[in-house]
Amino acid sequence: MDRGELLAVVECLVFAADKPMKAAQIAEIVEVERPLIHQVLEDLRKKYDNAGGGIELAEVAEGFQFRTRREFSFWIRRSHKRKTFRLSRAALEILAIVAYRQPITRGEMERVRGVDCDGALRTLLEKGLLRICGKKEAPGRPLLYGTSAYFLEVFGLRNLEELPDLQQIKQLFPEDPGLPFNE
Repeated sequence: MDRGELLAVVECLVFAADKPMKAAQIAEIVEVERPLIHQVLEDLRKKYDNAGGGIELAEVAEGFQFRTRREFSFWIRRSHKRKTFRLSRAALEILAIVAYRQPITRGEMERVRGVDCDGALRTLLEKGLLRICGKKEAPGRPLLYGTSAYFLEVFGLRNLEELPDLQQIKQLFPEDPGLPFNE
């Protein structure tokens, strides 16, 4: 398969996927080495960037996915006329605590927040932003929670290393010394 055909095949695979495709998955399907797939994905990214259209190839959740450029998201929401979900402050606090301290138990979350987390935690699990990732080796074997791949997709992150560090967050919110993960 020549380079042009490989580019087209990779483009089709990423386009048809219902979730971000990892380079390793693509390499396995087309039976070529992973470094070549990374080069082709970079060529595809440049192709869409140079076209200046409404679509981009984004690296999210440790994979690749075609997405609408942020500056055009208003039009997509308008065309779908569907409600986007909003998260309460409590849910956002829990999400931040889990993102930075995972894996973490519900009891540990409640100690950080100082209040019950049950309702907001249930909501985050239902929306698929959090997942149960095991049980802690402690009395009662409490469940451990972590963020999901969907969390990475929603927030447009490749991986958890792209989360801002706590110093960056403190600079963004200097008026809020009581951030839930400042402990």
